[in-house]
Amino acid sequence: MDIGLILCFLGMCGILLNSKNILISLISIEIMFYGINFYLIIISLYHDDISGQILSLFILTIAAAESAIALALIMAYFKIFRDIIFEHSY
Repeated sequence: MDIGLILCFLGMCGILLNSKNILISLISIEIMFYGINFYLIIISLYHDDISGQILSLFILTIAAAESAIALALIMAYFKIFRDIIFEHSY
């Protein structure tokens, strides 16, 4: 059960410590989703209830759609700026 919390914490640290590289931030968000899913499945098995496993499948579906949209945006950003590292331009 601690593995899910550790994965979620590592994902949060990855987002907070890396604010320039969008690909690392995307990977950190995915790690957070997987940590939450792992935690939901363990709690669902502990309580002998299938609703946590169904919710985990919905979260995986949302995470896959989020990754596809984010990667498309990264490709569009790369076509314009030829780099995926954000610079403060404001």
